[in-house]
Amino acid sequence: MHVIPAPGLVVLDPDTFETLPPEGRVVPPSEYWLRRLRDADVALAPTPEAAKKAAKRSPTTPAETGPVS
Repeated sequence: MHVIPAPGLVVLDPDTFETLPPEGRVVPPSEYWLRRLRDADVALAPTPEAAKKAAKRSPTTPAETGPVS
């Protein structure tokens, strides 16, 4: 799962002992990270690969989006 820190928080990664970067990191769904999610210390975010795939799927031309009113 890809997590990002909540705004204004510094979150430590218990495996690396480093702070979680603002762009986040892919982490294992461990008890620690699930607790951070539950406490809203971190948020789930799409992985960079998933974001690229979503961008490719989104319509880019008006003809693809349908008629404009």
